[in-house]
Amino acid sequence: MSIAFTADRYSKAQRALHWLSVLAITIAYVAIEIRGDMPKTNEWRPFVTQLHFWAGLSVLAMVVARIYLRWRRPTPAVTPAPSTLVARLATITHGLIYAVLLVQPVLGMLAAAAGGKAIIVPLLGIALPALIAPSHALEEQYEEWHETLGELFYWVIGLHVAAALWHHFMRRDNTLQRML
Repeated sequence: MSIAFTADRYSKAQRALHWLSVLAITIAYVAIEIRGDMPKTNEWRPFVTQLHFWAGLSVLAMVVARIYLRWRRPTPAVTPAPSTLVARLATITHGLIYAVLLVQPVLGMLAAAAGGKAIIVPLLGIALPALIAPSHALEEQYEEWHETLGELFYWVIGLHVAAALWHHFMRRDNTLQRML
C-alpha cells in the first residue's frame, strides 16, 4: 500500500535551504561589490574576498542538497493549476537557476585557483586544494565567465522574484506560499 503525498508546501528543509541560499547569494554579491570599491591595499580586502568565496561555496553545498531533496520529494502542486505554458516556463526557469547555482561557484573556484588564490575553510584555517594550476590566461577567462554569469544571474533572479509576485498577486495561487 502506498501513501499519497499531499503536502501543500515544500518541506522545512527545502524552505530553509531556499532562504539560506538567498542569504548566501546576497552575501556573495554584496561582498564582491564591496571588494570592488576597496583599494587593493585595504587591510579588510582579503577578508571580504574570502567572505565572497565562503558564500559561493555555501551556495554550492546548498544547491547540491536542494537538488537531492527535490529529487527525493514531490513538488507541491500549484493551486489553481497553471497553464501548460506557464508550467513549462517555470520548469525552464528553475532548471536555469539550478544550473547557474552549480556552475557559478565552480567557475569561481577555477578562477581563484588559476589566480593562485587560496580558499580558506572558515574556522579551520586550512586551504582547499586548488582545482587547477595557476595560469594567468585561465584566470582571466574564468573570471570573465564568472563575472558575466553573475551579471546575467541578476536577470534570472529578477525573473524568479517577478514570477513569484505575479503568481501571488495576479494569479492568486499558492506558488509563493509553498516556499514560505
